[in-house]
This record gives sequence, C-alpha cells and structure tokens, in this order.
Amino acid sequence: MAEFPPQSYDAKDIQVLEGLEAVRRRPGMYVGGTDIKALHHLVYEVVDNSIDEALAGVCDRIDVVIHPDRSVTVKDNGRGIPVDLHPQMKKSALEVVMTVLHAGGKFGGGGYKVSGGLHGVGVSAVNALSEWCDVVVQRDGKKYFQRYERGYPKGPVESIGKADSPKTTGTTTTFKFDPEIFKGDLDFKFDTLTQRFREMAFVTRGVTIFFLDERTEHEMTFYFEGGITSFVRYLNRNRVVIHPVVHAEKESDGITIDAAIQFTDAYSDSVYAFANTINTIDGGTHLTGLRAAITRTINDYARKSSLLKDADPNFTGEDTREGLTAIISVKHPDPQFESQTKVKLMNPEVQTLAQQVVGEAFGTFLEENPSSAKAIVQKCLTSARARDAAKKARDLVIRKSALESLTLPGKLADCSERDSQKTELYLVEGDSAGGSAKQGRDRHFQAILPLRGKILNTERARLDKILANEEIKALISALGTGIGEGFDLTGLRYGRVVLMTDADVDGSHIRTLLLTFFFRYMQALIEEGHLYIAQPPLYRIAYKNQVRYTYTEQEKDLVLKEMGAGAEKASLQRYKGLGEMNPQQLWETTMDPNNRTLLLVTIDDAAEADRTFDMLMGSAVPPRRRFIQTHAKDVRNLDI
Repeated sequence: MAEFPPQSYDAKDIQVLEGLEAVRRRPGMYVGGTDIKALHHLVYEVVDNSIDEALAGVCDRIDVVIHPDRSVTVKDNGRGIPVDLHPQMKKSALEVVMTVLHAGGKFGGGGYKVSGGLHGVGVSAVNALSEWCDVVVQRDGKKYFQRYERGYPKGPVESIGKADSPKTTGTTTTFKFDPEIFKGDLDFKFDTLTQRFREMAFVTRGVTIFFLDERTEHEMTFYFEGGITSFVRYLNRNRVVIHPVVHAEKESDGITIDAAIQFTDAYSDSVYAFANTINTIDGGTHLTGLRAAITRTINDYARKSSLLKDADPNFTGEDTREGLTAIISVKHPDPQFESQTKVKLMNPEVQTLAQQVVGEAFGTFLEENPSSAKAIVQKCLTSARARDAAKKARDLVIRKSALESLTLPGKLADCSERDSQKTELYLVEGDSAGGSAKQGRDRHFQAILPLRGKILNTERARLDKILANEEIKALISALGTGIGEGFDLTGLRYGRVVLMTDADVDGSHIRTLLLTFFFRYMQALIEEGHLYIAQPPLYRIAYKNQVRYTYTEQEKDLVLKEMGAGAEKASLQRYKGLGEMNPQQLWETTMDPNNRTLLLVTIDDAAEADRTFDMLMGSAVPPRRRFIQTHAKDVRNLDI
C-alpha cells in the first residue's frame, strides 16, 4: 500500500475544520438555508462545477441521477479534479477541493477563464452538508476514489484501478444530503431540477445534460445547438412573433456578451438574465445594459425614420418592453454578485459593454429590416398611447379612491386590526359565499372582498383596459399597493391575501384568472410570500354525533373505511360551492387558523411560469388544446 505523509495537526488544519463546521452551523450563509430551495441548491453547486468544465471547452456531457435513497450522482467528462499533492496543503488536491472553503481552480485564473461557482465554497459546502459523499476521478489512465462523511475524509485518496478507457477523464460525485441539517420530509422535485438543467443547457451551447430520476424512471435530455436563440424561440412558441430572433454576441477583455431579442404580440415582457450560466433572478448590470440599449436603439430609429414626430416624446423603457422576449447571458472572469446565492450581478463594466453590443446588433437589424422595424415601433406607439390611458385611469382610481373614504371599495368588509403582519384578505367568489365568509370570519383580523363573476383575463388585455374593470379596481384599492409604475409593496394592507373559490371548474377558472393577474402585475406579492389559496373541504360526513370534513377523495374513502359497518348509514354531502356551507362550517373548515389548510403560492421558475400562463391564458388555441388533451386523464372531480 502506498505511504501517505502523516496528517499534520496545527493551526492551519484547525482552520479547515472550522470552515466546514461553520457551513454546518450556518448553512444559510452558503446555500441559502435548510429548506427545499437550499436542498436543490446542493445539486446546482455540483452541476455548476461540471458546467465550468463545459465553459472551459473540455466537457460536453453531464449526467445527473437521483437514486431511490435520495442520493444524487453528477458525472461529467471534463478533465477530472487533480489528485496529485497540493504544494501548500501537503494533501491531495481532490481532498483540498472537497474540504477547504475557497479552494479550487477558479482563483488564480489558470484553471478557468470563466466560472459559475464564484465563491469556491460550492462543492466543499455540499460535502459538509452531506451525510456521505463519494468522489471518483478519472485522469491519466487511472481511477481515483475518496469517501467523506459530513465533510471529513474517511481515508486518503486512493487509486482503484484503470480508467474506463485510456483516454477517459472526468469526475463523478455522489452525495446524500444530511437529514440532521435538512429536516422533515424534504425531497428533490423532478420539475424544479428539469427547469434549471434546461436553462443551463440553453446558455451553455454544445453541452448535453442527461437527467434521470430513478424513483419514477422519468428522464430528460437537454441539448440546444442554438443556445439562447433557441431559448427565446422556446419561450415564444405559443405567441405570435413580429420578427425573427435578433442575436448579438461579442467578446471583449475576456467578457462575453450573448443576447437574443424578439418582439411578440403579447402585452407583458419576458426578459431573463444569466451570468456564467447562473440565472440572476434580480437582474443586475447586464440586464440594465440590455434594456437601455433596446430603448435607445428604438428611439433613435423611430426619430431617424420620422415614425416619431418632433413634438412626440421619446418612448420610455416601459413602452419598449411590451411584448419583448429577451435573454442576456454574460460570461465574466471575475463576476461580482450581491450575495452568495448569486441573484444580482454588480459589475459596472458589464452595463457599458452590454449596451454597446446589443445596441450595435439591434440597430443594424432595424436598418436592414425596415418592415420589422416599423412593426416594432408601431407596437411601442400603441403601448405608449395605452400607457397614457392607463396613467389617466390609474390617477382616476387613486383620486376617486381618496375621496371615497381612504381608497376602500364599498363591498369590502374590513377588519379592525391595522398591523398588516396580522391581517388577512379573503378574495371570495360570488356574493352568497361572500355573505357566509363575512358572517363566519374573525372580524378582528380577517377582511372579505367578494368578487362578482369572472374577472378580466389580464393575459389578453393592456393595463388601461384592466384598470377599467370594476372588480380589479376594487381589488387594487383594497390591497393598497397601487399597480404598474406606482406599485409599492410597502403599502400592502394585508399580510396574507387568500384566494377562496369553489371546488369546481368555474372556481378553478376564477382562481387561474386571479393568479394570472397577480403574476403579471403584482409578482412581488407572490415572491415575498403574501399570496395563498384556501382549501375548502370537498365532503361533509356525518354519522351519529360525529361530523368529519374531508378535503380529497382519498381522505373521504379513508374516513368511510374507518367507520366500517356504519359507513352505509353515514350522511355524505359533497360541497360544490362555498355558498353551500353555513358561516360556522366555513369558519371551522376553511378560515380558522387552527384547523384550515392554506397553500402558499410560489414561483420556482419565472421563465416556465411565464410560458405556462401564456399557453393557458393567451390567445393561441392549439397549444392550449394540446395541454388539455395531454392532461385529460389526470382530471378528477370534473363538473359537467
């Protein structure tokens, strides 16, 4: 057996142990917490290392497998993590990478020109938060192995035979998250990971990502030759597009700007920004540069071609974003992010470069395609006129509201509590259910706003038309946040906004219309965790002196089974609507914080949510028909 140098035990080694101990004590600093989002972050950190190899041009395939025991394997055909002795640490470079925070090939600039795992804490933090982790490296014709438990190596790095072939290289990491850290019944979601891998494959041209979930045998393969141009086409596949995708790509001083732009007939924009393949959901300097370039280029062209007259004001950013689908992806050797979870890019030089690269390419496109250019400017003109109309409508709503007793609509039954941390607003379908809810609620902290009929489909209308709708006006007034440019979450009067609709087709439709409105015009409300869906019961089962409420078919069958022989004599009532419940029943089952179930509305992936709302609520019929045909077999409790 090969001899390894004795392990030293002095100050510098203690520091290493403290580093990983700090990760276990404060996981929030490294992976954003111990919730389901952080659990998925573990996978992203390991896959990001493989993506870095792809960005360096030395890896074109990544395999990700979730095993039945909830362990995860990530395998790539990159160079393989070095295994020789690290000159400073006097131990294998693999062990250093896996156990030392801020160690890796990303700091000297030699290993990677561009890297997504900026802080170098990635894979070592994953190792620290794993019950166990196995790493197999193939390089130089050999296979090397090391196992870790809760971050600590169980033995030295050892050679375990020959590589699969003399030329095979790469790294295979298998880890099992630590249930001591990630408590409860947390588990990986196939759809959440699928969306992330799709994005990674879009913004890393030429890499194949294969994903297999052995728990369900679901598998997906992602490979996009067209990169972000394919991404824009994917987002717009249910929309009517005004022109072909405009693509701009340029490298300068080691920074690559890659952007794709296409205008559609939609009323909202879908713009996403990536830095070193990481989706920077809060944007940053690259997104600011892209938006500024588009607005300036359209204004310059409209002036030059006299589509904007001298007396006309310039288009605003809001005018030039209507119907815009765009992706900007930046590869930067030294990205500065706002935080470890990398949601906002801060490099100032990126803004200048993005503005220049996008401006040049988009300006050239407009010059060379006058009919497309005219259609884009026409879209902006219509948008500007609608924005003026919306501003007048908004001002009118605010002015009128100010006169009408502090902005509150007449049909709102308000609560007495004024601290928004403690209050709830129930949006209730129909007057009869509204009446029950008003009588059954706790007046101290629960407010009720009944909505008559179906609100406007906000996916197919501009803001000026939306603001003319009485139900939406009442809703905006009650919430107190304003809308559009004037939206301000600090004005929110209720900490929880709860959608309470019937458990039938119409109820589901009304709920979807409301979700569309919140997603398009008050997304911050969802992102900050203020939007909920109430879960009224489906059945009331009464037997002798006993009354049980059940919320699903399975639960109903279970309760009847428990009753045994008495089940035949039990009285079974199926609630089709909230109005069928008396105020006391509605309170007990759906509104009492001690008994009720509320579902929190979240957006795991804005791009996918955007595409889904567009498909379900937009004007194109074929995609919606396909969706209905695909999912028809999954429907339960359909009321016809």
